[in-house]
Amino acid sequence: MSPKQPITMDDIAALAKVSKPTVSRALSDSPLVNAQTKKHVLSVARKYGYAVNRNAQKLRHKNTNTIGVSIDFSSHRQNHISDPFIFELLAGVSEALGDLNKDLLLCAPNHNDTDSLHHIYSSRGADGFIFLGQGHRMDVLDEFASTGAPFVVWGAPTENTSYCVVGSDNVLGGQMAGKYFLQRRRRNFLFLGNLSHSEIYARYKGLQQVLEESGEDIKLNNIELDYFTYEAAFEAASEYLDSISGPPDAVLAYNDTAAMAFIRLMIDRGLRVPEDVSVVGYNDIPAAAFFSPPITTIRQDTYQAGKLLVKKLMQILDNKEVTSGKIKTELIVRDT
Repeated sequence: MSPKQPITMDDIAALAKVSKPTVSRALSDSPLVNAQTKKHVLSVARKYGYAVNRNAQKLRHKNTNTIGVSIDFSSHRQNHISDPFIFELLAGVSEALGDLNKDLLLCAPNHNDTDSLHHIYSSRGADGFIFLGQGHRMDVLDEFASTGAPFVVWGAPTENTSYCVVGSDNVLGGQMAGKYFLQRRRRNFLFLGNLSHSEIYARYKGLQQVLEESGEDIKLNNIELDYFTYEAAFEAASEYLDSISGPPDAVLAYNDTAAMAFIRLMIDRGLRVPEDVSVVGYNDIPAAAFFSPPITTIRQDTYQAGKLLVKKLMQILDNKEVTSGKIKTELIVRDT
């Protein structure tokens, strides 16, 4: 065997003293090969620098074992994603796909239209898709669903949703925050978030329901945000506070990053959290527990979310009937 010639599967079979089909199965992690033989074949392959041509392997099989993941870039200023929850969710999906030996294809911002996504699917670039966030692309998702391509979405289902959606109980999350504020005798509520997003609107509705059911005279206002960024939340909240006579005493932010921005603004203006203002965030990103003060928040378990998203998509790929699903929603009480 010349050192200039690339090593082949036949070479590995000869060196390992096994058949070529055994080498192929061992390198594909097939259960038909026992652990000792598999370990031996892999050791020989590594020693001689042999690597499986994944692209050629995919062409030989019906499925590519690749899942496309599309992020809601349009909700972030100039596609710059600063919300850690998205990356936590992406990590959860990636881990769940890894457990199934699936590859992940992250779709670029300019590949988030129906034509581009369908081209990826029809050209066998991906077996299916996971959309992280609905945002303002509901029309795109409805249109993509009409093509018959398999996909699931992280978001909030509506009565007319024609595809599988996985999310938490956003209405319940808003209700939990409202009851928390009422227990602290708060009377001037503020919701920080863009109500045109279905998930965020559901959180607002939950908060609103608690106030209506309380029968108490409590104000509820809202600050609309154009983007999911710390800067957008800080700027919008600052402008809002400049336009009113007195600050709210209870704030539910659509995510923890916005809660951090509002807390920073309160401190800059000489107000105390939680003595003067109670603040509840959303998502329970890792930084929420270590912020000063540690943030009370509504937790969405990203590991559980990633696992359920992948499970639902695999069921769709297996031609099984699926329904939308929810993960656990819980209030994590800290210092705000």
